[in-house]
Amino acid sequence: MLNKMRVLSFSHFVQGPAGSQYLADLGAEVIKVEPLTGAFERNHTGGHVYVDGLSASYFAVNRNKKSIAIDLKNPRAKKILYDIIATCDVVTENYRGGVLDRLGFGFDAVKAVKPDIIYASASGWGPKGPMADKPGQDLLVQARCGLVAVTGNLDEHPTVPGVPLVDQHGAALLAMGIMAAYIKKLATGEGTRVESNLLNAGLDLQVESMAVYFSGKRTPAHFQRHPQLANWHLDAPYGVYKLADCHAVISLGGGIEQFAAAIGSADLIALGKDRMAMRDEFTRILARELQGWTYARLEAALTPHALWFERVQNYDQIRVDPQVVANNCFMEIPIKNGTATVLAHPVRYDGEAPGLRRMPVELGADTRQVLRDVAGLSDDAIEELIAAKVVHGPASA
Repeated sequence: MLNKMRVLSFSHFVQGPAGSQYLADLGAEVIKVEPLTGAFERNHTGGHVYVDGLSASYFAVNRNKKSIAIDLKNPRAKKILYDIIATCDVVTENYRGGVLDRLGFGFDAVKAVKPDIIYASASGWGPKGPMADKPGQDLLVQARCGLVAVTGNLDEHPTVPGVPLVDQHGAALLAMGIMAAYIKKLATGEGTRVESNLLNAGLDLQVESMAVYFSGKRTPAHFQRHPQLANWHLDAPYGVYKLADCHAVISLGGGIEQFAAAIGSADLIALGKDRMAMRDEFTRILARELQGWTYARLEAALTPHALWFERVQNYDQIRVDPQVVANNCFMEIPIKNGTATVLAHPVRYDGEAPGLRRMPVELGADTRQVLRDVAGLSDDAIEELIAAKVVHGPASA
């Protein structure tokens, strides 16, 4: 779909690489620029998981890309990269503010030589304001944007979501912005300055919550709730409950009387209809009642009434979940002599997910090909650059 788009990606960590992976999955030629020591995520991974030497953080967000390794501080690198930029539709980066400007690859410099470029920057906090030059990382953003405050009881047990969800949402927004700019370029021939950041992404995850809070003139007191309730602004029983054999979430999907009758609890029925005003008491009674229930009993009680509930699953259960299997959510990819398991592209196109075309396992795996076919250098010139440590490529086969 995007097989005519060429992207030069100065990206590392998660937000930038994951954003360009969405584009690469859709057919764009994404050329990942790595330092001679390798991108940060190539050499670091949470959990210390490596498959045949390659980090999980790297292969999770860099499939279907090409890798070139180049010393950005070497004066000879600038001409090489600008020769590549001249052929690109998009330059994307998520370096700290000002870093690429100092290296000669900032927006103004690139636009001056490639006026129709789509220059996409992903940052932690945005390009201006008091936080613009501060380190931006998922956990820091979750704290500042309110996600931590609304996820658990901030006074008694602050709770952080178990994954860096802001990073991934920021990546998706970055890809969305680039594709919007690409549509504009195809229609008008004009480039665009695209800017996304983790702070905005973290806020965007709370569109409904913030509309309720500010439009309803709410206060922080409204965040307080029974610890089993999952959301500060929704009625009971919306939350997670411990059963005899597992945990389950209950959303509802019907009237409170219908639900109370399905559970068979006179105490719940007696509480009345206002599920917000009495939600803590409702939750306490329901939690006590369900402690002795099995999931099979809950399913038998709620299913006939079309009430909404689901078992809480761990990762092992998710891997074999029949709906996850039917959706083809996971894919196996070869890493040298090993195999890695990763999530597939999340969207289906005519019923299919984009597959794996390539994985740049070796640092600079595509340096020679890109410098030859894109930058127009001869084989001798490329080998001289490798010898001079301006660029890096694996030893010739």
